[in-house]
Amino acid sequence: MEAIDIMVEEHANIRRMLKVIRELSYRVLTLGDFDLEDITKIIDFIRTYADKHHHGKEEDILFKTMNKEIQKLAESGAITGMYIEHDSGRLYVSKLEKAVEAYREGDDRARLDIIANAICYADLLDRHIEKENTAMYRFAENMLKEDSKSYIEEECERIEAKASEQGLQEKYLSLLEDLEKKYLNP
Repeated sequence: MEAIDIMVEEHANIRRMLKVIRELSYRVLTLGDFDLEDITKIIDFIRTYADKHHHGKEEDILFKTMNKEIQKLAESGAITGMYIEHDSGRLYVSKLEKAVEAYREGDDRARLDIIANAICYADLLDRHIEKENTAMYRFAENMLKEDSKSYIEEECERIEAKASEQGLQEKYLSLLEDLEKKYLNP
């Protein structure tokens, strides 16, 4: 399924950002060279590219369809688990944002909260992505009916086209590359 191939590619991009998050967290810990505004940019990437764009397709289209059609997954709680992990990630990002504000206002101890929430988010998402790539997406490809797959393809294609018109992918992939150059390949 092309929609799933695109989601796997988005996962690869999100994992690239997770590497940036880890390096930036290390620099916050060691008082190395970092720009607080870069954390704000990472939060924007997470909320817009990873959550609204990517998780939106998963939650509103893929998982919703799987939940209706694949009883075994719906009853086992596997799909609910994916929603819960998305919500946990949102909580970490919200707490990260509050920690950045506290640090910006002069609370040096907020560095601990920046590091804790950034690392917890990165760890959660890395494990979450692995489950989706190796299990949930395979279940969708192997267990959904053809008309459901067509629906998912059409809906995801519509969302991708709208995002392309708005320059969403270009904006966030450019941001990702800039942060990688700054923190991973200086």
